[in-house]
Amino acid sequence: MPNIDLDFVQHLTLEERAALVSGKDFWFAAKVPGVDKMMVSDGPSGLRKQADPDDAVGLNKSVDAVCFPCSALTASSFDEQLLFKLGNHLGIAATAENIGILLGPGVNIKRSPLAGRNFEYFSEDPLLAGRMATAYVKGVQEEGVGVSVKHFATNNREDQRFTSSSNVDERTLREIYLAQFERIVKEAKPATIMCSYNKLNGIQVSQNQRLLTHILRDEWGFEGLVMSDWGAVVDHVAAIKAGLDLEMPGKGAESVNEIVRAVNDGHLQESILDKAALRVLKMVEKWQPKHAVNYDKEEQHDFARQLADESIVLLQNKHHLLPLNDTQSIAVIGELAAKPRFQGGGSSHVNAHRLVTPLEAMPASATYAQGYQLEHDKIDNHLAAQAVELAERSDVVVFFAGFPEAMESEGFDKQSIALPTNQNDLLDQITQANSHVVVVLQNGSVVEMPWANQVDGIVETYLAGEAVGESTWNILLGKVNPAGKLSESFPLRLVDNPTALTFNTDRDNETYHEGLFVGYRYYDKKQLPTRFPFGHGLSYTTFGYQGLNVENQSDHVHVSLQVTNTGERAGKEVVQVYVQNLVSQIEMPVKELRDFAKVDLQPGEATTVEFNLPRRAFAWYNSQTDAWQTDNGQYTILVGSSSTDLRLSQSFKLTIGTPFLSRITGETYVSDLLANRTPKIDQALETTGLGKVFDQLLANQANRALFANIPLRSFTVTGVKPETISKFIQLVNN
Repeated sequence: MPNIDLDFVQHLTLEERAALVSGKDFWFAAKVPGVDKMMVSDGPSGLRKQADPDDAVGLNKSVDAVCFPCSALTASSFDEQLLFKLGNHLGIAATAENIGILLGPGVNIKRSPLAGRNFEYFSEDPLLAGRMATAYVKGVQEEGVGVSVKHFATNNREDQRFTSSSNVDERTLREIYLAQFERIVKEAKPATIMCSYNKLNGIQVSQNQRLLTHILRDEWGFEGLVMSDWGAVVDHVAAIKAGLDLEMPGKGAESVNEIVRAVNDGHLQESILDKAALRVLKMVEKWQPKHAVNYDKEEQHDFARQLADESIVLLQNKHHLLPLNDTQSIAVIGELAAKPRFQGGGSSHVNAHRLVTPLEAMPASATYAQGYQLEHDKIDNHLAAQAVELAERSDVVVFFAGFPEAMESEGFDKQSIALPTNQNDLLDQITQANSHVVVVLQNGSVVEMPWANQVDGIVETYLAGEAVGESTWNILLGKVNPAGKLSESFPLRLVDNPTALTFNTDRDNETYHEGLFVGYRYYDKKQLPTRFPFGHGLSYTTFGYQGLNVENQSDHVHVSLQVTNTGERAGKEVVQVYVQNLVSQIEMPVKELRDFAKVDLQPGEATTVEFNLPRRAFAWYNSQTDAWQTDNGQYTILVGSSSTDLRLSQSFKLTIGTPFLSRITGETYVSDLLANRTPKIDQALETTGLGKVFDQLLANQANRALFANIPLRSFTVTGVKPETISKFIQLVNN
């Protein structure tokens, strides 16, 4: 390959440069003399390389590849090392198939449980989504394969995703919807970022210069390539000007001609085209596969099982019904046991190497009944009667329930989060026939559970990949101690969700009325109970928390505590650290996840868990100053096993930020002034005599609330001269 630099680009013809910024076809970047084309492929949870490169829309089967658990499940592992290893495995598979760029991971926030693509995303929380994705990206790219982190940004619904505008205030945008992308860009340096279909605040993302250039490149320092989602470009010339480098897929000669015309007509500077073309060539130079390799798909299958083992969430376990033992007579009911929903639909669909169903993996003491049909939600009385009869004569029932693929996929949003009618109806009959029922869920996202109080056990497997059968029974039989934690909140009802009033009600606009209050942030603020809270997950053992210590350091806050396995089985616990801001007088969630760690402990074993929380962990985005602001003052550190199961807390005064009253003005309220007194403020109060005035006015308890809630400039109504107030402000600020 020749030396790729600006000089090389400028020696290409205008048509060759225009071809570079337009994908050659559905899966390849264009080639120019001396530089070969490079293939990209879908594959967030397993490689989806089309066996026929001319198969533009994936109508035929993709190559044989291991199907790993979806991101909704892997995020529940809260395990960055596992996500890094997942990235390694995906990178190895991509290398074997001569893939240069893997299209994934998807990191959009789970704003509404109705969003059709939630199975492909990590979390409702940007810290968790960012940490999981950063590890994944590093793992893939360590194998010499680039990634395309998607979908940048605010693509939080599927219906009308090509045309609708996501309307978000700046603070919410920065803190919730961009924070995970920012972390990935700064820490993992992804090869590419994929821009989303939608508009952001009325501007098409593919031609949003503020997003693609000012924020992504100028603020965050992104040096890679920006490509479009497939068909996201509305105006190719405007997109190139805004910071898009590669339109995918290209429109053939039309794409080339429109760029050539724009340059010749003076509508597009040649230097801007050259810069985009150079980024495409740099991508190919760095990530073009060097050589194909053979790899062990059975080893990858084993890892898929391990990943599911570590991620499956035990939601409920009344009377310690689980783990089961193979001496019990077990009724396995539900067609999903025989035809499991183990992966997402659309661009993440994989031609699985070796699917192991729960029916194939069930123990010899288990007997199967279909119970219902997946292809529709009509009740089949004959199948139901067979299932009920089996339940009546069995010690325990394992009921497989979930959403069929027709209910949730890329390209459309759901209308409900209720299970199909035939499943809910049969489950009601089963619980009347047998009081020992475990429900195993196969679903891409949140599900309503009106039957939760009628069953003993609930196991959330999401879409667990091709080893779904093995992993499900590993958890049910106790071969693996469950350690997964929910990466999203499960509401009692769909209408409890903060987006319930307005999600998908306007074809042209999706307005984020709830602002910051997404997921647990909303349920906390409303004091609204959930079915299962964010971070929740049970174990077959128990853990004790003690000895919380919080200390200000020079540039971070150090948090430490001891965690002990107080049960009789080895197990893993996810220790979650939340921060409560009690000083900043702005809209604030009750608490926010700011760190976590997964510990592995033998029975009776204890370990010290330590965290270093940087300034950013205490910061909020000030849209007036366009900067992250960390206010000194009162905070509380809360540590626990979920967002509602908080075991320890400690309040402290932060000292590594900026003073709450960093500058005094006439708008400063007396209550804030007196609550944040410094020697400088005290001296200025004494020098100007304002201290005596405040003491007199506030001495009367009846007047205290009134006068404390007045800004400095308004104290002229008490007889204080304006020049006295001005002098005080000058003394304090100098």
